[in-house]
Amino acid sequence: MQQQSKKTVLVYVFDGFADWEGSYVSAELNQSDAFAVRTVAPDRAPKRSMGGIAVAPDYALDDAPGEFAALLLIGGNAWLDPASGIDAVVPLVRRARAQGALVGGICNAATFLAEHGFLDECAHTGNTLEYVQQCAPHYRGAERFVEAQAVADDGIVTANGSAALEFAREVLRELGAKDDPDAWFKLHKDGFYPEAV
Repeated sequence: MQQQSKKTVLVYVFDGFADWEGSYVSAELNQSDAFAVRTVAPDRAPKRSMGGIAVAPDYALDDAPGEFAALLLIGGNAWLDPASGIDAVVPLVRRARAQGALVGGICNAATFLAEHGFLDECAHTGNTLEYVQQCAPHYRGAERFVEAQAVADDGIVTANGSAALEFAREVLRELGAKDDPDAWFKLHKDGFYPEAV
């Protein structure tokens, strides 16, 4: 029997991306039998994360694969600075939406999705409604904002910057990558020895 090829999950990286925000979900997906995580960046030059980790991108924006299962946008300050060139990823987000790929945005990446109209018609969250409104002047989805750590709706997962685990849980659930994403989340949130409060 021929082995089925893995589905590609693209993680967008750039200088200053918030490496920890994508670490749980990337590790879980890349260890699975069904998914392969690959990085895409504005170009092929190495990118250095906020934590100082250097990444050699698998793809530049202009040679990203035609089909993929998900596009994950990890936080960082560049999302709020159009002068950084971050808007170059918008066509890839549009392509993901058009082909039915899951789109995930955490922290400032969720704000970026709001600014570009991707959250106007779906339930979503971010770094507080006030923050999103302040940092995304073209945002028109305030009535759909949910005060939650992470929200999945209509093929989009959003999370605030304190919700790396919640973001991972919702992406894993949406992709069907874990039999019990809630049990996975509880283990990683509470640990082997939950602390008494």
